[in-house]
Amino acid sequence: MEILMSILIGILFTAATYLMLSKSLLRIIVGTGLLSHGAHLLLLTMGGLKTGAAPLLGENAEFYTDPLPQALILTAIVISFGVTSFFLVLAYRSYKELGTDNMDNLRGTDRHE
Repeated sequence: MEILMSILIGILFTAATYLMLSKSLLRIIVGTGLLSHGAHLLLLTMGGLKTGAAPLLGENAEFYTDPLPQALILTAIVISFGVTSFFLVLAYRSYKELGTDNMDNLRGTDRHE
């Protein structure tokens, strides 16, 4: 299962990198969202994938899952939601003010290709 998750994480990181290198601001935002999802899956996989075990500490159980990666992922999900919301509002505001989402036009360089 860890091999499958590693392949999925690699695909998410590759797609995120491709999208973040594009010129469209909306694609960059989607790329950062994919990158954060890949990081969440990476944290979950690094914590170990165990099925059927509850996150218990302090009780006498034969099998338990470490709750720390789950808490880190929950915190990372909340932070990435806030950052993505901020990026979307910033992109909307810049599109309303400047009329474009092209990164070259937002930088001020007018390259007509």
